[in-house]
Amino acid sequence: MATTPFLKTLISMDKQSSRRAPRWRNWLLGASLAAGGAVTIAAGDNYFEISKNLEIFTELYKELNIYYVDDTQPGKLMKTGIDAMLGSLDPYTQYIPESDMEDYRFMTTGQYGGIGALIKRKGDLVVVSEPYENYPAMKAGIWAGDEIVQVDGRKIQGMETDEVSKLLKGQAGSTVKIITRRSGVETTHSLVREEIKIPDVPYKGMIDQANGIGYLKLNSFTQTAGQEVRNAVKELKEKGATKLVLDLRGNGGGLLREAVNIVNLFVPKNELVVETKGRIAEWDKTYKTLSDPMDAEIPLVVLVDGQSASASEIVSGALQDLDRAVIVGERTFGKGLVQQTRDLYYNSKLKVTVAKYYIPSGRCIQKLDYAHRDSSGKATEVKEEAIAEFKTRNGRPVFDGRGILPDVDVEDHELAKVVGGLYSEDLFFDFATQYRLTHPELASAGSFVITEDLYKAFVDFVKDKEFDYDTETMEVLKKLEETAKRERYYDHAKAQLEALRKELSPDRSEELRMFRSDIEEVLRNELVSRYYFQTGRAEAAMGTDPVVKRAMEVLTSGEYATILAGSGRK
Repeated sequence: MATTPFLKTLISMDKQSSRRAPRWRNWLLGASLAAGGAVTIAAGDNYFEISKNLEIFTELYKELNIYYVDDTQPGKLMKTGIDAMLGSLDPYTQYIPESDMEDYRFMTTGQYGGIGALIKRKGDLVVVSEPYENYPAMKAGIWAGDEIVQVDGRKIQGMETDEVSKLLKGQAGSTVKIITRRSGVETTHSLVREEIKIPDVPYKGMIDQANGIGYLKLNSFTQTAGQEVRNAVKELKEKGATKLVLDLRGNGGGLLREAVNIVNLFVPKNELVVETKGRIAEWDKTYKTLSDPMDAEIPLVVLVDGQSASASEIVSGALQDLDRAVIVGERTFGKGLVQQTRDLYYNSKLKVTVAKYYIPSGRCIQKLDYAHRDSSGKATEVKEEAIAEFKTRNGRPVFDGRGILPDVDVEDHELAKVVGGLYSEDLFFDFATQYRLTHPELASAGSFVITEDLYKAFVDFVKDKEFDYDTETMEVLKKLEETAKRERYYDHAKAQLEALRKELSPDRSEELRMFRSDIEEVLRNELVSRYYFQTGRAEAAMGTDPVVKRAMEVLTSGEYATILAGSGRK
């Protein structure tokens, strides 16, 4: 086979890159090049296919940039093409340009240089939505709800939040001058940026001192997750914890090695935690616990939900397979894929799916099959007939292909639709902003309650505000009307349908009364966060959390031992 000029360049680049990244040949072109014989022919065919299509793509890209009727913005056009190509594989294989490297660093380390505050857009303004505890914004007295007027002399009005975020971020130790506005009064702050580290464990505490139950919330699996969980467990045990609740709800995962480290805190040395298997032998790896556990006996309940994914599923799934913990909550997301980052030119990276992972029972919990898609292009779920049964160490049945099924199902109730309407219009946020201006103090996060007078004040605040929402009942009625029109029954039933619409349309005043408990839950959380920040928000949620309550029941009854002994799910 003749070698094209482009192929020669590709091979040359490969040789030159071997000193910098000796393994990238395996990633890009497969491991078969050096195998010889018939395999070499297959590799050659692969080289030809790569060369041919890259030359076509290069020529097409050049022609578009020269002849397309409008300005194509070459960098943006290429990014669109790359994203579309990777999107045909799975949502986790991503191109990370140099401009997004700071965001990538934040995802893996939880760290960035900045002032320590979340921001959001409100109309044409950008406001602080939440300052982080003990970081520059909070220490300077900046509150949630404060409008950001200027950053280093640049007016903010009309800017997108990502633009403002880039202005606020910078090298730790550098100074940024910010002008904020509160109740019409402008204040100038000269803040020294710090290395902001978002804690993996934002909250830990005793939730039942009498029964010795400690609780810790794990939000992410960055490089410090294992150590933060270790420190939290140590602190809780010093406070008298003899039982633990580990909350992984909403935790979308992170670093695989940190998942292994966290499992290692609770299981003996040399236990299998997870295996990875990929197309290339390089990714066939076994991960076992490497050290003695912190506590291999303490009763442990792990909380999960539909947003617990990846590393969260390794932790919960391994502890379930080893019969080391009872899993409580809802079925997890079902992400059994492993990603690895590869360095590209010009300080960019490729995050690529390289393997699937398998937890101790041998199951892979990946739910979606990205190699097969339906007519709309969506990945299909693993077929029911393909679901296989596995066994935990004590012989309990568990299954692959559907995430981690909890041992104790607890469905957290869905908040009323009126709450969504209030939330989407920022009315909880706006009320809390106003309340904070006139109330310098608030009862402790754990004891604060919404009084009758406070709830009435909130109702009065929102009664003249615009907030729309549709109930599921109204959505079904809309579909019924559409079907009736299509089948030409609508005119005949119009009066009855309109009467039904009037009867079923949400009455805001009535719903503010009917769903008071749901509204109070969100309002209490928002108000507490204004005074006690992330720690207070987590503490305030404990008293009304049905999943936490169920976990406490499991730990204080005979259920815990019964479930782990193999008596089945509850």
